[in-house]
Amino acid sequence: MKVKVGIMSFAHLHADSYAHCLKTNSRAEFVGIADHDPARAQAKAEQFEVKQFESYEALLASDVQAVVICSENAKHAQLAQMAAAAGKHILCEKPLMTRWDDGKAMLASAQGAGVGLYTAFPCRFSPAFWRLQVMVEAGEIGELLALRGTNRGSNPGGWFNDLELAGGGAMIDHTVHVADLYRVLTGQEIVEVYAETNNHMFHGGYDDTATLTMTLANGVFATLDASWSRPRTFPTWGDVTMAVIGTRGIIEMDMFAQHLVHYDDRAGRIKQVFWGDNIDALMIDEFLRVVAGEPRQRLATGEDGYRAASVALYAYESVRRAEPVRMEQ
Repeated sequence: MKVKVGIMSFAHLHADSYAHCLKTNSRAEFVGIADHDPARAQAKAEQFEVKQFESYEALLASDVQAVVICSENAKHAQLAQMAAAAGKHILCEKPLMTRWDDGKAMLASAQGAGVGLYTAFPCRFSPAFWRLQVMVEAGEIGELLALRGTNRGSNPGGWFNDLELAGGGAMIDHTVHVADLYRVLTGQEIVEVYAETNNHMFHGGYDDTATLTMTLANGVFATLDASWSRPRTFPTWGDVTMAVIGTRGIIEMDMFAQHLVHYDDRAGRIKQVFWGDNIDALMIDEFLRVVAGEPRQRLATGEDGYRAASVALYAYESVRRAEPVRMEQ
């Protein structure tokens, strides 16, 4: 039997990819869309040939079993609590929350309603990361000493540059993916963070560049470049890379290295077109399996999302205080 799924908001750029994954997955029945922007809801409903619901309440009153939340970051908590109260399983776009109280409320509402709350971390599903994890766990580079990661991208613009809606700039947008991968790879929590930000790329009232240094519970040292440092003419949106340094060697991963070079006269630019495994599709497929009752394997929980977002929130506290900050666990 197919899992009936709806999407709550298409504000986030990733919503289109998730919608395509739902439409092409044989396990899913993509029922429809609700959005606080009626025009956007209508356009997306027509594009994906699904029902447009007049409100979030109407979508949640339908027979959907699960929802994917792709609203502006600051609206995640409200929509997740509505969905939990209606008994729907939830896959929420990252970052899970922009405030600790919102994240705690989301976790509590899902637990109280007995529904699953999951975080959209598709990078967990990258075969390149799987291979990296296997090699590290097998001890191929000895004892872990340090980690170096990047999630550099282009500035999405729009509400992503609105501090109230986004909860920050580049740092909250791009810290969470790699922070989550560090946790998965090492099995350790991040316990201290120091960060520096600036706005020298776009000169707006938000951080467009961010560098973080982190300490894990076992003493491993980690760094991350989480900047919107890619110009609009860059051949791809950005990257996810990682270097893992051990006592006997170094492993480097470039998650999106599998690409073609496309010389596009129509767009007037050169593009990198990724051809590797669709990690969004792999994530959506596991979400559907879990909703159907199968055991979770790589799908990130709400708690995982909370901990990754907390790294970004503590990083902003570090910027305000201009010193390293210990993270409460």
